Amino acid sequence: MTVKTALITGITGQDGSYLAELLLRNGYVVHGIVRRASTFNTHRIDHLYRDPHEPDTRLFLHYGDLTDGTRISALLEKVQPDEVYHLAGQSHVRVSFDEPEFTGDATGLGTTRLLEAIRTTGLPCRFYQASSSEMFGAAPPPQHEETRFHPRSPYGVAKVYAYWMTRNYREAYGMYAVNGILFNHESPRRGPTFVTRKVATAAARITAGLQDVVYLGNLDARRDWGYAAEYVEAMWRMLQQDDPDDYVIATGVSYSVREFVEQCFAHAGLDWRDHVRFDERYLRPTEVDNLVGDASKAERILGWRPTVTAPQLAGIMVDAEMAALRGPAVPTEEMTKFSPSVLVAQ
Repeated sequence: MTVKTALITGITGQDGSYLAELLLRNGYVVHGIVRRASTFNTHRIDHLYRDPHEPDTRLFLHYGDLTDGTRISALLEKVQPDEVYHLAGQSHVRVSFDEPEFTGDATGLGTTRLLEAIRTTGLPCRFYQASSSEMFGAAPPPQHEETRFHPRSPYGVAKVYAYWMTRNYREAYGMYAVNGILFNHESPRRGPTFVTRKVATAAARITAGLQDVVYLGNLDARRDWGYAAEYVEAMWRMLQQDDPDDYVIATGVSYSVREFVEQCFAHAGLDWRDHVRFDERYLRPTEVDNLVGDASKAERILGWRPTVTAPQLAGIMVDAEMAALRGPAVPTEEMTKFSPSVLVAQ
């Protein structure tokens, strides 16, 4: 049986770690690009670790950066991937207002550098671009593949640029390149500054007596929140189709930030109104009011549908935070679904 090789940018992030697990379960050899830093930032994939000197190692990490097109080309030549999953970039919407130039370079131009490297090296690989519901912005819900984009942040604008570059390379050069337009997807592996993780962490810490309040911004914004572990399967399914296309991935149900906060605190046995405070510093200059995805195309063609929505997700995330506080760390249920006998090389 032919073993497929995949390259993941952003492998140390939430989505990258779940995707690496999925691909390894499916028998792939997986290579990931990691930014060089003075501290280790691989904690989300540490449970996959295996000594790189062992002969059956199937996960390999390489230093690289999306701002360095030469390095990207060299890695593609070395790895010779069958599939490329492009998940990396500056992904925090609020931060993009503070760092618009960097966001455009990493999130927008980084995609172009990767596409151009694939084209010039002549690799016959399949390419996945991590597009975002933030591209829809102010467009009225529900949003689907034909909805016009109206981004309301530098992040959203950069993602629109990357989306159209992906389509352009597909149409101009015949590349197998797809856009996965994923609506908000969360998990216990979400970055600590994202609102869902921030709220889940606060609920657990308040229950443990480690803090008393949490400061948040706009509680009225509505989002379509799904479970990241399920969404990476949709990414994989997109690259298994005969023809490349673009797909919205979502649950089809939206909840306000206030409702998600209430669900997290209720799961912890708390009344959120006693512990949540408003801080205008967390407001965006322009807000996205309501995102609700229509993923009927993905269900029809990919056979994908979500099973976890925001209320269940709130419980998963709060439980994970409480378990982490109890320490020492033990393998979580989601970790034990993947055999630790398969692993990673630095």
